[in-house]
Amino acid sequence: MHHQACSRRGLGQLLGCLALLAATGCATRPAPGPRSLKSAQAGSDIALFALSLLDMPYVSGGHGPATGFDCSGLVSHVYLQAAGIRLQGSAASMAKAMRPVNPADLLAGDLVFFNTLGYSFSHVGIYVGDGRFVHASNPRTGVRTDRLDSKYYAARFEAAKTVLG
Repeated sequence: MHHQACSRRGLGQLLGCLALLAATGCATRPAPGPRSLKSAQAGSDIALFALSLLDMPYVSGGHGPATGFDCSGLVSHVYLQAAGIRLQGSAASMAKAMRPVNPADLLAGDLVFFNTLGYSFSHVGIYVGDGRFVHASNPRTGVRTDRLDSKYYAARFEAAKTVLG
C-alpha cells in the first residue's frame, strides 16, 4: 500500500513537472544571440532531469541518488546524466568556471547562485523556467523547487551563469 501511494505521488509530481516545463516552454521567448537551439534543448533536458529528482534527500557531500545530494552534488549529477557535461567542485568553483547570464535572460538549465552561508557562491540551483529553480536545499526538505523572487532567495541571489553554448 505504501509503495502504491509513493508511486502515485511520484507520478503526480512528474506530471506536474512536465506541465510546468510545457507551460514555460510555450511562454519563453527565443534565446538571444549566441545561445543556440542545441544548447536550449540541452537546457530543457537538464531541467527535466533535475525535476525528476524532487524529494531526494539532502546529504552534505552527497552526489548521487544512492547517497542523496548537496547542492553542488545535485548540479554535478544532473549535468553529467542529462547532458554529458562534467562539473565538479563546490558551488563557488562552479561559478568561477562559467559565463555570466543576465538574470532576465535565464533559460532552463542555467545555474543560479546564492550567498546562503555568509560567503559568496555558497549555494547553487538549476533554473527550470517560470522563475523557479531546483536545488538540494537542506536536510529537512531535500531536493525541491523554490522561486527566485521568494523573499529568502531574492535577498541572497548573487548571479546567473551558464556552461551551455
